[in-house]
Amino acid sequence: MTVPPQPQERLRRWRLLLGGPARSGQSADGIGCELNAQDARLDAALAALYDGAGFKVQGDKPTKKESKGVGLGQSAPTVAAWLGEVRDLFPQSTVQVLQRDAVERLNLRHLLLEPELLDTVEPDVNMAATLISLKDAMPSEAKAVARQVVRKVVDDLSARLAEPLRSAVTGSLNRSQRNLRPRQNEIDWGKTVLKNLKTYDPERKTVIPEKLVGYGRARRHLKSVTLCLDQSGSMASSVVYAGIFGAVLASLPSLKTNVVVYDTSVVDLTEQLSDPVDVLFGVQLGGGTDTSPALEYCKTFLKSPEDHVFILISDLYDSDGPQMIRRLAEFREAGVRVIVLPALDDDGTPSYHHEYAAQIAAHDIPVFACTPEHFPGLMAAALSGQDVAAWASAQGLVAAREAGE
Repeated sequence: MTVPPQPQERLRRWRLLLGGPARSGQSADGIGCELNAQDARLDAALAALYDGAGFKVQGDKPTKKESKGVGLGQSAPTVAAWLGEVRDLFPQSTVQVLQRDAVERLNLRHLLLEPELLDTVEPDVNMAATLISLKDAMPSEAKAVARQVVRKVVDDLSARLAEPLRSAVTGSLNRSQRNLRPRQNEIDWGKTVLKNLKTYDPERKTVIPEKLVGYGRARRHLKSVTLCLDQSGSMASSVVYAGIFGAVLASLPSLKTNVVVYDTSVVDLTEQLSDPVDVLFGVQLGGGTDTSPALEYCKTFLKSPEDHVFILISDLYDSDGPQMIRRLAEFREAGVRVIVLPALDDDGTPSYHHEYAAQIAAHDIPVFACTPEHFPGLMAAALSGQDVAAWASAQGLVAAREAGE
């Protein structure tokens, strides 16, 4: 026998069903039911879709206010963040209903089913993130069009960012092989003479070498890079950039690259790195954040820690922050070059867990937001053994510890 809900619980359910202007600690018109913080999040998520109220998160994470409206233009960041919020708040069956309603109510279906409209819109990262978030709610005929839009975004970004990344990484790897202090039997005399022609002594008729040039040392192991991506809704644009960079890095034969995405489960996208669009459509944006299992999985890649660069891209709002920090510290102590990026996007002021960021930085792990244009320089610094924190400071990228967080 089902026990009927208590009167106050019935009022709560009616309040969430009917909606209204109330927020946490306030009464809804005509009902007089107060909403706690969790209910306010539920109310805001439903209102954003059904009342046109925009997107506003309340609760554990900071408040986010995005632009209002419909369609894929200015509302794209709102949609991507909203999708992550509903996955965190509602059961899977309800999420599927909300996603389908979003496709209809935000006019996304019309855009997706009219391929000729692709010539009239300007695809960008936020649009790509929204389409990736909605891929499971799209009708089959729309998915092909969505891939075209995402492909255009990927191609545009790759044209701008791929070659700088390849050049920076290749140059840093070549420099790391140079032998700057050769022993007698390692000196390349031809290059040494050319390097020191300015020190030619006419009286002695000889070159006095100030700098010795040695033969390059053969690398014992490939350098390895692992990108570990938090795929919660707030990280949508960061995931798009990281997917593209991961594919570029994987195309370099001198690097071994792995890309892993996670929320409350872990997915290895390494086998799909030949095509960044496949990588992005393998992402499931939204849901919770459980970093420790992802770090445990990535531990299997650390065969030669001293040759490994590990980059965690996450807002650090983790279900078990202390455990996440301990695992990152273990990577660092094992000799891995660990870097944490709260964001990899064009926003210079990301929202992230400041306390966890400061605790990670205390383990001598650089923590700073990185724009896409700076990512090639970051990889060059990391792979060549530079002090990444000093490099970031020189670029004006404020690290968590420098900000006193």
